[in-house]
Amino acid sequence: MDLKLEGKVALVTGTASQVGMGKAICLYLAKEGCDIISTDIDLEGAQNTADEVKALGRKAIAIKADVAKSDEVDDMVKAALQEFGRIDILVNTAGVAAGGPTPFIEQKQETWQKDIDVNLYGTMNCSKAVIPGMVEHKYGKIVNFASIAARQPLLGSYSAAKAAVISITHGLAAQYGPEGINANAIAPGVVQTNFFGEMDERLAKMFEGMAERVPTRRIQTVDDIANAVAFLVSDVSKNITGQCIQVDSGLVML
Repeated sequence: MDLKLEGKVALVTGTASQVGMGKAICLYLAKEGCDIISTDIDLEGAQNTADEVKALGRKAIAIKADVAKSDEVDDMVKAALQEFGRIDILVNTAGVAAGGPTPFIEQKQETWQKDIDVNLYGTMNCSKAVIPGMVEHKYGKIVNFASIAARQPLLGSYSAAKAAVISITHGLAAQYGPEGINANAIAPGVVQTNFFGEMDERLAKMFEGMAERVPTRRIQTVDDIANAVAFLVSDVSKNITGQCIQVDSGLVML
């Protein structure tokens, strides 16, 4: 299937991890013909990802930015526009899970603030920064990252922030659809990354146990997530907007 992404410019956040979803998304989009803006708070990791994109024959730059800080995001977008002239695609992959499985009454405000700052405000800051250019060109694709935690009865800062991301996605789709912008979200299930720490025997057994619980009998790889992103940012899906697609092997069925 021709996704018609040749020559598009994609800004992807959270790209530093060399086993993470952000990097996989960058490489998949590059293979489909996109030039890439790789951005992360870890510039070295973002640059490594950009270098791999260049090795595929596409243009790429790496920019350091903390998505929770609007001034850094604005500077990032200005630098990207100076280099490429436009941003066609935004993928808000950057995220953090500061809060663990702590009883609600023991949860600290600073933990909630960290999850809200990165997951919610980060999505908001990046979207606000790129939308004016997308409106000007009457074209744009935004993919936000929610989580299956947003649709489960979990009382914590991470699930609350990710639920808010879904709400923002609905609002962006409704308000900017007439301007040629599609906004969707992806809610990943358990993905084989370093989100849970470095791979070891304990973690391998945990993944095996998770796989046994889902209908497909396998958990997600970063390529599964990248495939979904590529579909949503392509014109093949031009009539899909305001949706949150769960890539979770059927774990949460709502």
